[in-house]
Amino acid sequence: MKTLDQFDIAGRSALITGAASGIGLAYTEAMAEAGAKVTLADLDAEGAEREAARLRGEGFEARAVACDVSDLAQVAAAFDGHVAAYGGCDIAFANAGWDAGNGFWSPENKRNPDGQIDMYDPERWNRSIAINLTGVFHTVREAARVMKANAHRRGGSIVCTSSNAAEVNEAIVGVPYMAAKAGVKHFMRHAAFELAAYGIRVNAIAPGPFVTNIGGGWLKKNPAARKAWDELVPVGRVAETHQIKPLALLLASDASSYMTGSHVMIDGGMQLGPVKPLD
Repeated sequence: MKTLDQFDIAGRSALITGAASGIGLAYTEAMAEAGAKVTLADLDAEGAEREAARLRGEGFEARAVACDVSDLAQVAAAFDGHVAAYGGCDIAFANAGWDAGNGFWSPENKRNPDGQIDMYDPERWNRSIAINLTGVFHTVREAARVMKANAHRRGGSIVCTSSNAAEVNEAIVGVPYMAAKAGVKHFMRHAAFELAAYGIRVNAIAPGPFVTNIGGGWLKKNPAARKAWDELVPVGRVAETHQIKPLALLLASDASSYMTGSHVMIDGGMQLGPVKPLD
């Protein structure tokens, strides 16, 4: 098989959670641009439909569905609707996430009392775990259900969104977010181990700092914070979401047919340690 042919997903279908904006929207665009039929699942139903309509206007096949990933029934309904519309599910991105607030240090370089463990709001902890970890379980659970039922469709590929916070400590990241993403990493590996027998591959993308709407979109709104983060990343810049698209296509397609259980970092080298650029 020719190299580029292995990236071909034309005619396949993909469901993406958290697809209305940010990294989830980038995943969705990557799948549609490569020829897949897509379902945008998001708590923001209006935003998901707006982006689906835009993609349809550009000639792609796209539909939207409202979905709170912390609610298993909603996730199951999203997959059932996807299968009804497209005849099966080949690719699923367990991407939806929720900002848990700052950690014990703020982006303004000050100690943040509300982010300290002994002061942390238990309800924020519970909500973060429900979306960022349990929501991934719900998505992988339902993806496995429909992919196993359609094994004749070449198995399937499930891609979880983890984070470099699963690997390294970051003072400005809320503690439940780090705990959830570490859980995503290990859950993904177990799912890959279990589902390999069914031809279903499970991998994770672990982004570092990207310019998205998470945290209220503060990297977009605060030039000083953006500059500070640019200087911390070894390659010298925070990433834009389009830069994650090739990796998403790799893991969704047959180009990664021998990859499962992989936790793939895309963080500009942040796992190597924050650095200041040379003078």
